[in-house]
Amino acid sequence: MLLLIGGDSEIAIAVLARLRGRGYNAPVTTRRSDIGPERIRLDLDEALDGWEPPSRTESAGLFAAVARPATCAADPTASARINVTQTVALAERLITRGIYVLFLSTNQVFDGLTPNVPVEAPMAPVSEYGRQKARTEEVLRGYIDRSAPVGILRLAKVVSPQSPLLQNWRATLAAGGPIHAFSDMTMAPVPISDVAYAVEALLTERVRGQFQLSGPRDVSYTEIGSYLAARLGADQRLVKKTSVKDSGLPEGVNPLHTTMDSTALRQRYSIIVPDAWDVIDATLSLAG
Repeated sequence: MLLLIGGDSEIAIAVLARLRGRGYNAPVTTRRSDIGPERIRLDLDEALDGWEPPSRTESAGLFAAVARPATCAADPTASARINVTQTVALAERLITRGIYVLFLSTNQVFDGLTPNVPVEAPMAPVSEYGRQKARTEEVLRGYIDRSAPVGILRLAKVVSPQSPLLQNWRATLAAGGPIHAFSDMTMAPVPISDVAYAVEALLTERVRGQFQLSGPRDVSYTEIGSYLAARLGADQRLVKKTSVKDSGLPEGVNPLHTTMDSTALRQRYSIIVPDAWDVIDATLSLAG
């Protein structure tokens, strides 16, 4: 049995659809009230004493997190309780029961100064969100070094047909309205389908170690806006350049590079993330 912790997240929903489509028994946890046989209540903001995973659980993916960098920066104590203290406590609870744990991390554990950063590179987070993820990684990497059943998957920007940014920009440009895009923020987008495939493979094979998944190159948000405008035949002047520096966003949210060396997943599972424009074209086509 595969357990998805934080089953209401966008990535967990995509993973769940893939797993159930392939016949896996995969209950999820939720902090909402709509629980049942396949939806188990678990709120990481509450004490974990007495909480037990379902019997026969073999692997668990940790998707629950405070994932907005601005939220982490605004309240580092509360967000670190979820992203570090409680996540580590839950992981240790699962590991001691022989359950494989897959922790989803981020490119923000690095400073972004190096493109295609190797998986073994020292972590150097700049944002509060990145620092929290790095702290949790440090604990879990200790378990990996001791041959415990733990995997870490670092992800760059994940895009899906439901991604608000692309959908809102497309709708606005199609209606002749302006969009505001950061010229100093980049992404190396990864299709959510590739993420779901990677998560399924690591969970089902209980693969120990660290893995990374990003697109092959970074493109700025302004470039993405201009590409969308060209794709729609909209006036390029509708794409208004803005700056992270002037936006009030917290430090570290706009690393120069978000690409990571994804060789391990390519060699092991033939996962090759397409170029950014191909990812965006495919994502918008799936969205209809």
